[in-house]
Amino acid sequence: MYGLIGKMKAAAGQRDALIAILLDGIDAMPGCLSYIVARDPKDADAIWISEVWDSQDSHRASLTLPSVKAAIAKAKPMIASFDEHHEIEPIGGHGLTKPR
Repeated sequence: MYGLIGKMKAAAGQRDALIAILLDGIDAMPGCLSYIVARDPKDADAIWISEVWDSQDSHRASLTLPSVKAAIAKAKPMIASFDEHHEIEPIGGHGLTKPR
C-alpha cells in the first residue's frame, strides 16, 4: 500500500469551499482505499488530507482522471500553500478497506 498525509492552507476564508471541492467525486478513484479530508482546529485556513492507495501507480493514475484534473483546476485559486507532505506505507487499521 501507498499513503500520503498532507497539510494545505486555503486562501483566507476559502477553507470550506476548498473542502467541498476536495470531497466532490472522490468515490470514482480506482485503487483508492481511503481519502480523508479534515479541518485543522488550530488554524482556520488549514486542511489535512490523508490518502491510502493500493499502490503508488494508482495514485499517479488518479491524477490523470478528468474529474481529478477538473477538481485541481477549480481548487487551485483557493490554495494559498502546501505546508507539509509525507509519504507513508500503510499497514492496516480500523476502517481501511483491504486491497482488491
